Amino acid sequence: MSGSYEQRIREICEAYYQEIYYFLYHFVGNRSDAEDITQEVFARVLQALPRYDGRVTLKTWIFSIAKHVAIDQYRRKRFQQIFVDSWFHGLPAKTGLPEKEFAEKEQERELREAILALPAKYRLVIIIRSIKGCSVKETAEILGISEAKVKVDFHRAIKLIQKKLGPECHGGRVVNALGK
Repeated sequence: MSGSYEQRIREICEAYYQEIYYFLYHFVGNRSDAEDITQEVFARVLQALPRYDGRVTLKTWIFSIAKHVAIDQYRRKRFQQIFVDSWFHGLPAKTGLPEKEFAEKEQERELREAILALPAKYRLVIIIRSIKGCSVKETAEILGISEAKVKVDFHRAIKLIQKKLGPECHGGRVVNALGK
């Protein structure tokens, strides 16, 4: 990035703000908290930018900061205080028969609840891999763990979700619902 320091910050915010916001929105489950945490992330990015050394991509570095801020928030508020039942509230309705829409919304709700019930390390892997669509390598860089650990945690998270959803889950429903 060229230009002044202010221009660089503006470019970083324009390039990554939305992605970080949606990552945090999926992690905390509500828009207001996601907005607050996203602002905190970019305040930390601004403070740490002079120390950014380029060893990892800028995107990975910012996601790593976001992960740490989200975990700090998790520890402070103990997730049950910041999660509300509105994770997918802002998604547009799909056209179709009311019964089908109701069944789809019920499946989404069940899946959302199963994801929110996961331990934080599994929830992070599910969100980054499935919802954000990052590769195993990118996920490992963001979380600061090995690629093998990403694969194991992702597999364990899927198994926990399947267990939570019960025998009617049929494995593929979870994987298909998560886009993998």
